[in-house]
Amino acid sequence: FGVGKTTLAQLVYNDVSVEGFFDLKAWVSVSEEFDVVRVTKTILQSVSFEFCDLNDLNLLQVKLSQLLKRKRFLIVLDDIWNEKYEDLMILFSPFQGGYTGSKVIVTTRSQTVASMVGTVPAYHLNEMSFASCLSLLTQHALGRTNFDDHPNLKVVGEEIVKRCKGLPLALS
Repeated sequence: FGVGKTTLAQLVYNDVSVEGFFDLKAWVSVSEEFDVVRVTKTILQSVSFEFCDLNDLNLLQVKLSQLLKRKRFLIVLDDIWNEKYEDLMILFSPFQGGYTGSKVIVTTRSQTVASMVGTVPAYHLNEMSFASCLSLLTQHALGRTNFDDHPNLKVVGEEIVKRCKGLPLALS
């Protein structure tokens, strides 16, 4: 479970004002199995709206670079675990020719990854307070803001919140 990194990135990615600002958008779930060919191919297919059967990284990157050139793009690389600097720099190389205002958002649990790819300070999501978690659980489970109508469930709710340790996704 997490603190909501992916959820926050999805809210930005799907925001109406973001939609009109960028020429091209792509979302890639990277995860533990970091494969620069797969990730590059997924981005390429997302921005070109075409299937791509290339497996040569160099050709994929040239094609992606050409598509992104002089375009304003938003690319979300969700859940990067790989901490190898060389791999990340290879992955990021086609993004260099983008138009001013282009953005690459990276979600990661690794401070190392965040510092390697970050050109702006990382935005850290913290665990929720006990009270916030309890409020979220109450809204999610009861459709209410408190346990007033169900006082017998408050002890159970508090125990659930303790076990979730401030992680909002654990509540769902």
